[in-house]
Amino acid sequence: MKTHFIIKRFLLGLALLASCDFGAFAKVVLPVLVSDGMVLQRNAPLTIWGKADPSEKVCVKFQKKQYKVTADENGKWAVTLPAMKAGGPYSMTINDIVLNDILVGDVFLCSGQSNMELPVNRVMDKYADEIEGYENTSVRYVKVPYSYDFSQQKEDIRPVTWRPMTTENVKDFSAICYFFSRLLEEKTNVPVGIINASWGGTPVEAWVSEKGLQNFPEYVHQKALYEDTELVSRITETERLHQQAWNKVLYKSDAGLHGVTPWYAEDYDDSDWEKVDMFSDNWAIRNGRPLNGVHWFRKDFFVPEDWSGKEAVLRLGCIVDADSVFVNGHFVGTVSYQYPPRIYKVPSKLLKKGKNQLTVRLFSYGGRPSFVKEKPYKLICDGKEVNLEGGWKHKIGTVMPPSPSSTAFHYTPVGLYNGMIYPLRHYTFKGVVWYQGESNVGRWSEYSSLLSALIADWRTLFKDETLPFYIIELADFLAPDDPGRAAWAELRKQQAKTARENAHVTLIKNSDTGEWNDIHPLDKKTAATRLVEAVIQNEK
Repeated sequence: MKTHFIIKRFLLGLALLASCDFGAFAKVVLPVLVSDGMVLQRNAPLTIWGKADPSEKVCVKFQKKQYKVTADENGKWAVTLPAMKAGGPYSMTINDIVLNDILVGDVFLCSGQSNMELPVNRVMDKYADEIEGYENTSVRYVKVPYSYDFSQQKEDIRPVTWRPMTTENVKDFSAICYFFSRLLEEKTNVPVGIINASWGGTPVEAWVSEKGLQNFPEYVHQKALYEDTELVSRITETERLHQQAWNKVLYKSDAGLHGVTPWYAEDYDDSDWEKVDMFSDNWAIRNGRPLNGVHWFRKDFFVPEDWSGKEAVLRLGCIVDADSVFVNGHFVGTVSYQYPPRIYKVPSKLLKKGKNQLTVRLFSYGGRPSFVKEKPYKLICDGKEVNLEGGWKHKIGTVMPPSPSSTAFHYTPVGLYNGMIYPLRHYTFKGVVWYQGESNVGRWSEYSSLLSALIADWRTLFKDETLPFYIIELADFLAPDDPGRAAWAELRKQQAKTARENAHVTLIKNSDTGEWNDIHPLDKKTAATRLVEAVIQNEK
């Protein structure tokens, strides 16, 4: 009886193999996400899709089962796999393509703006001890490449790979996605896949389809202005040339670069420079208007004798807008925009015992230039610190009109939906994590309506009317006496309203993690921990 059963199983296996024997396999093109290392959603039917020649046969083999399909007249094909339990790693064969290291677990789409995008390397000050050396290859991460389109919905994203949570990869992971996926996998022992489609500075309407914005005709009109791709290209090129010309004038007119001795030189005589408080407005404002262009700052500082010849770390807080930094006349680093913390390595043998010299060339493109208060301004070596907040001298290199404005096409309604969300439509998700709203604070009154439209829109796209959404509440921001705080509070109310008025939407408290002087607070673990708790609670 047992022998008869084995023979039947063997013959069935031959029949299954024969069922996918098409002779020479048709050439198959797979979407970017269907690739080595992918994570597929457990306990739900799955779609595997791609392209081939019209009417060509395609066979998908996975977990000892086979699925056949014929490409349609446009060469598109798709097969549906039944729900599967968590596990892996597995291999999948699609005609003559073999995909390896596939996991089945929980997959989340994470989206929003810069606080969703903020990478692990930006929070190492707070979390280095628990991040360094940690690996978990049951967690996989994909960052969807930037893309917008106003004339059509893109079929696929640009090439990118699934990356496991290893020490060499992790610092590029989104910080909140890192903690969320790590903690969730540790709690559930189920593989986790993160697809992060986010872009700093973007408003909610950029992530909604044209149909989803049907109740917002002004946004549909904005999108229509840029449906001509040639027009977009011409605008982009014209603005690039204007910016290039502005930069050229700034460089040529900067007195700090073109004298006999450049102002960053160690031996430059700055005795006639004005002494300033780096945090005051005295150097930044004239006649009530910001001084844009180039500001130079110099200071002498002293280090212990045993620091001589050693590597050090220079912390210069955050600077509005950009900077280049020199120690003893040697360039040590630059940052091109205002938000990242300034952390520069000072190479060994550059520091000398006693007096040393520090120069900052500050660029102001528009608005008030500044050194952000209550950030670290210090030099660190061997666990010791030298405070750098006092004793600065200042001189203007050049005064310029504000930098030419540019069109932020990625802020335009519909564009990111077409370029970064629509291409994901066949993937199956456990839920969506949404961390966004900073760019809508100035229009807070419409936010709940827009976010509700996005939720309905994406549920339609992913064919899941109950797809869970988790909204990360905006962190607190701005000083207590800043009148702008009120609008942030109103937007948080709009987030809460969205969660109340839409089924299967959860608000994740996060207002208590903010920093008054930083729109990108370092604490990304608190919200991630609460998010994990909410996801697990929704399982019950």
